[in-house]
Order: sequence, then structure tokens, then C-alpha cells
Amino acid sequence: MKKLFCNIFGHHYSISKKVTSHIKEYKCIHCQKQVTTDVRGNLSSLTPELEDINRTLEHIYQSRHTATQQVA
Repeated sequence: MKKLFCNIFGHHYSISKKVTSHIKEYKCIHCQKQVTTDVRGNLSSLTPELEDINRTLEHIYQSRHTATQQVA
């Protein structure tokens, strides 16, 4: 039933995770479909490969961000 709602009205995404300040992961509140922003800023289905990329980007982003705060 929830997929039918999304088929008729479209997905209603909410942010489920902030990877970096520019890259986020989203989840549909109705059907639980997960997407992420790609290189061009468009939404792409969240594949295992993109999940791994997002985890790596998050780790690098957090490492650099905390290192910058400690120096300042």
C-alpha cells in the first residue's frame, strides 16, 4: 500500500544521515527507499558501493574537520 502511495504521489524523502556538508543520505518516509546525492547533486539509489563511498567520505570529512578544530 505504501509503495502505491509513492507510485501515485512520488516519494517524500527526509534526511537520514549527513555524510558531509554537501552529501546526504535520504529515506522515503512511506516506502523506506534510500537514496543519496551523487557527484552532480542528483539523487541516486543507495547501492552498497555508494554506501561504502559515503562511509569513507564521512570518515575523511570528520578527520579533517576535527583536526582543523584542534589546531584553531
